[in-house]
Amino acid sequence: MTDQGPQTSVVGLDADVTVRRGTLDLHAQFRVAPGEVLAVLGPNGAGKTTLLRTLAGLLALREGRVSVAGTTWDEPSSGVFVPATDRRVGLVFQDYRLFPHLSVLDNVAFAERARGVRRGAARAAAREVLRQIDLEALADRRPGQLSGGQAQRVALARALASGPAMMLLDEPLAALDARTRLEIRAELRRRLSAFAGPSIVVTHDPLEALVLADRILVLEEGRIVQTGTPSEVARRPVTEYVARLMGLNLYSGRLADPELGRIDLEGGGELVAAAVPAGLQKGDRLLAALAPTAISLHLGELPEGSPRNVWEGTVSGVELLTDRVRVAVEGSPAALVDVTAAAVADLRLAPGLRVRLSAKAGEVTAYPAP
Repeated sequence: MTDQGPQTSVVGLDADVTVRRGTLDLHAQFRVAPGEVLAVLGPNGAGKTTLLRTLAGLLALREGRVSVAGTTWDEPSSGVFVPATDRRVGLVFQDYRLFPHLSVLDNVAFAERARGVRRGAARAAAREVLRQIDLEALADRRPGQLSGGQAQRVALARALASGPAMMLLDEPLAALDARTRLEIRAELRRRLSAFAGPSIVVTHDPLEALVLADRILVLEEGRIVQTGTPSEVARRPVTEYVARLMGLNLYSGRLADPELGRIDLEGGGELVAAAVPAGLQKGDRLLAALAPTAISLHLGELPEGSPRNVWEGTVSGVELLTDRVRVAVEGSPAALVDVTAAAVADLRLAPGLRVRLSAKAGEVTAYPAP
């Protein structure tokens, strides 16, 4: 193989992935545009890591096709399978997987050395990447001499130094403490934004997805349940899992009165939304999202001019969440409500207490069910 430095091509990913691994039956069809960062969210066992391993060539497709820039990497029907070692993929793992016996410089140069590039050329290219990421001062250190944040940045440098067509990152910030995660998250966003090819970040952290990604894909039980921009997913979740991640109460129901915006909820009760999507008719299914901060709790009668949504319930749990308290209320509908610690004391909130809840119609976001 001839010597060559890192080369980055502008590419896009076209994936139709069907894989069976143990009890998981994964099927996901999606595209990632050149320069786009896609975050893959999902609960444990949803298929996130399996999807990443398949794209990397560590698992073979059962059916479907994976192509980058029109070049097929995996297609069982035509007998095409490009092994992982021959795919130009930059991989960043949760545990970084740096070689402890190699210096930072030689860790970063490893991918090009593995492809047959001479040591001098690979090290020169690696040093340039380290310089670009402000890590040149660490070139002679061993991984054991690095902090968690430094190790993560070296792992990113190693992935970029391979001249990847695509970047794949598996929980890249999970091993870092909260303060370091904040610093590295901003830098990671800058580096991925500057990368010309598609990037996929697997994470269980909704904030990580919202900050890093141009678009979010949500997997549940091996299926795509939602895709959209961070704003779309955060404001209009379509499953209970996504709603919990985004900190919202989510209700499904049917439109009972299009003019008044009244929604009959499937779990009992009703909500009134100030606006419903145009074109929906009486009886059509829709979803309604309501933030815990938009709901108020009361012990007695509500004052005049109260919100249009008022219902009763019983406190079932009280939990401290850093700067606020989350109160779980069983009722029709059930709700999570965020209040201050002072409100907990003033209202003497405790499990078993009967309360009244209220929410303005303008705080209810109604949209068509998928």
